[in-house]
Amino acid sequence: MKLIFATNNRHKLDEIRSVLGSRINIISLSEAGITREIPEPFETLRENAAEKARTIHLISGGNCFSEDTGLEVDALHGRPGVHSARFAGEPPSYTRNTEKLLKELAGINNRHARFVTVICLIWEGVEYYFEGRCEGQILHQARGNDGFGYDPVFMPEGADRSFAEMTMEEKNRFSHRRKAADQLIAFLYKETGADYHGQSKN
Repeated sequence: MKLIFATNNRHKLDEIRSVLGSRINIISLSEAGITREIPEPFETLRENAAEKARTIHLISGGNCFSEDTGLEVDALHGRPGVHSARFAGEPPSYTRNTEKLLKELAGINNRHARFVTVICLIWEGVEYYFEGRCEGQILHQARGNDGFGYDPVFMPEGADRSFAEMTMEEKNRFSHRRKAADQLIAFLYKETGADYHGQSKN
């Protein structure tokens, strides 16, 4: 089974592929020969995910999916949210985004936050949505060298380390993207009759 993932973000590709493994052949935009830049003009994760999936579906005519992820911080009234990737402006920078977040939270005790991922799948011309959440805390300083984005300053509930201090396997126990991807897998399993190793269940 082949699916185009509407991204060229290597980190997101690695995370999704680590969940799906060899069950599904995930093709990035560049691997599908698609070079078009897809804007994210909307104020919700769902709308931005849909925009990307619809654009790729129009170009490729095939089954595809996209995702949009945001970090919602309670003390910042849900910011950066849908603007997480460009929180510190252009060009996008993980380091500057994290620095701005820590600066805005300086002196604030309420560090509760959550990652939210919305996947939009277009399967046989029909749209489906899957959402994953991970509650946690924003640390007072960056910890760890793995992961990407806000991973060095986010510690999920039930853990004692930041995402950036975890292996991929450890992160997937908590990951918002993993939770959304698990729903995607369950849907594809139901639709195709293939088990988690890509074999027929009949």
